[in-house]
This record gives sequence, C-alpha cells and structure tokens, in this order.
Amino acid sequence: QVQLVESGGGLVQPGGSLRLSCAASGSIFNINTMGWYRQAPGKQRDLVATISSDGSTNYADSVKGRFTISRDNAKNTVYLQMNSLAPEDTAVYYCNYNRPPRWLYDYWGQGTQVTVSS
Repeated sequence: QVQLVESGGGLVQPGGSLRLSCAASGSIFNINTMGWYRQAPGKQRDLVATISSDGSTNYADSVKGRFTISRDNAKNTVYLQMNSLAPEDTAVYYCNYNRPPRWLYDYWGQGTQVTVSS
C-alpha cells in the first residue's frame, strides 16, 4: 500500500501562484510515476502533469508554460508549481502514484481544493 498526503491548495486571485506538494509513504518502488490530476465540478478527472522516476515529464496542453512539476526522490515527494492561475484552473487537485502494472498499483490522494477567484 502507498499513502499520499497533499498540501498547498487554497484561494488565489487570477494571475497568482500556488505550490502543491504530495508526500508518498509506504511500499514505494524505485520505478514509478507520480503526478497531478484535477476535477472541476460536474466534469471528469483530467491529467494535469506527471513525472516519472527518471525525470521525464508530461503536461496537459492547458497548463504548459504555466505549471511545472518536479520531484524529490529522496523524500518521495512531488511538487506542482502553478503560475499565472486562471479561474478555469479551479478544481480539486489529486495526487497520483503508480507503477507497473498500473491496474494493480494505482493510488490517489484525498484531493486539495484550488480556487482561483477575485
């Protein structure tokens, strides 16, 4: 089992910045992918960004150039730096940890609310 604890959400004005953190604990495997997904009210959960243990990253087109994902393997922690936030970024952000085979090893955090509003 893997436990994920998220922090860093909150209320921010348009154009502002937030940094999300997610710490993983438990049965961590060296080869894994961690990332962030988000779900707005009435919508499906969508990928925001992922980063693999080898450092390769993947971003949703809507956040490219504004969000940066990074990780500290020694701390089993993933970060999401969010800049130039817009109201459409408002959602619950979920941390994810997975490793092969994903159908067996796929874990989610409890979610943290990000609200972008003036």
